[in-house]
Amino acid sequence: MLEHEGSEIRVGARTAIRTCMGVQPDDRLVIISDEPTVAIGQTLAEEAKAITPETHLILLERYGDRPITETPVALLTELRSWQPTVTLYAASSQPGEIGFRIMLRRYLLNELHVRHGHMPGITPRLMSEGMAADYHLIERITRRIWERVRSAHRIHVTSPAGTDLTAEFSPARRWVPCTGIYHRQGEWGNLPEGETFTAPLTANGTLVVNVLGDYFSQKYGVLDTPVTIRVEDGRAVEVSCANPDIAIELFEYLRSAKNGTRMGEFAIGTNVALKELTGNLLQDEKMPGVHVAFGNPYPEDTGADWSSQVHVDVIPIRCTIEVDGEVIMRDGEFMPKYLEEDDA
Repeated sequence: MLEHEGSEIRVGARTAIRTCMGVQPDDRLVIISDEPTVAIGQTLAEEAKAITPETHLILLERYGDRPITETPVALLTELRSWQPTVTLYAASSQPGEIGFRIMLRRYLLNELHVRHGHMPGITPRLMSEGMAADYHLIERITRRIWERVRSAHRIHVTSPAGTDLTAEFSPARRWVPCTGIYHRQGEWGNLPEGETFTAPLTANGTLVVNVLGDYFSQKYGVLDTPVTIRVEDGRAVEVSCANPDIAIELFEYLRSAKNGTRMGEFAIGTNVALKELTGNLLQDEKMPGVHVAFGNPYPEDTGADWSSQVHVDVIPIRCTIEVDGEVIMRDGEFMPKYLEEDDA
């Protein structure tokens, strides 16, 4: 690992361990990493060991060939024996592994009752950018946006590129504030963080997007030409792109699983430290703006009554967001009242 790369990783690792996860001397920490991401896993472990000696770093390749599509019994056995209070998943994102990650996260939260930081696809750049942000500021902005949208009936999103989508919401579905501060058992979030999300009741319109999630993010990065997705009654019904191979690949992947074309997530990114796309979904979805996902609606969190084995986020840019008639963001910038300092 190059010296400058190591210092960049360490900034984000310290934030993840100390600020985001609030690791204490009596915590027991397990970091799940892999060979492509081992430098980040090692740095996270070093930062954690400065606080608690009960820190374990494990690599996924030890438990089977990649991609891992089912949770290995040996991995669950070891996790159970260590009885962690905090876990971090910091590994590359590979095609077909999202089902495994969902099952693993459920086990960690529901069976072991950890607080969990989820970092699939993490890179040194993300550690030095999104993970080096001021998470106390992000927490404040996220909670303000969450307070505004959690009882929303309708949100209209437009962009200069052609996004024009109206989503409708039900009070039976919960909005989840993802602040990046996870200090209580049973809490979890993706890192880098900064968003609030729910499962919409339905949606109609057009999305013109520049980044795709799941394995598409690692494969294509920031798209040379955007993908256009037509949405009817909450489902993707048509996908097009100047590169037809990407459109075909995306649509076939969504249709490969039950409810894969169904819009499962509507989210507003709140990490104001982020200024440009990287091509990495893990960070780009936290940029101020909107992202949506087709597939799994995180039913445990949102209260949705359905599920899916796929979850593919898509990100338009320079969004204007109107919540029940109020513009809370214009051209990618939050209105000033959502950014103001708290009164002393």
